[in-house]
Amino acid sequence: MPAPETPSDDEAAASLRRLVEHAAADLAARDARTEALARYKPARRIVVVKTAESLEPAGRAWRLGVLLLAADGRVFETGRITRAVTPTRSQHLSAQVEQRKAERRAAVRGHFAEGEVVNYGYEPVDLSTGALQGGEQRLLVRDRRALVRWGTAADEVRDLAAYLADRAELL
Repeated sequence: MPAPETPSDDEAAASLRRLVEHAAADLAARDARTEALARYKPARRIVVVKTAESLEPAGRAWRLGVLLLAADGRVFETGRITRAVTPTRSQHLSAQVEQRKAERRAAVRGHFAEGEVVNYGYEPVDLSTGALQGGEQRLLVRDRRALVRWGTAADEVRDLAAYLADRAELL
């Protein structure tokens, strides 16, 4: 009796892309809550005038744990997250507290609604078969399976279909 066929890594990569597309379509159909995407725009000096740093709107996505999923199927690794809140005056607290206030202020300057969650500093995930097999990013194909690396260690991986289902359920 012939052995059952197992999918190749190429087929697993194609399956991974289909999972992502299906998740995006499902979230769009359910009108799930999205979050803002932004690009960091550093402060600049124009002659004698200095502009302030800001976060420029760059679209919307669903935050699924360590991944951001755009409606068009693009996937990003989550970067920095802030909330558009007009911060109180500087109190010269720790550098980290002042940095978070600066990030919130930059989101307000980007004309995001008060209180809106803003994702920036995210990195695109390459969905090509070669990149998925390389295992250097959050989404990968290993042993003919579509996986997501949810932690920092190499062995902190989970089946992508189960991960997307669990995270999508929270939205």
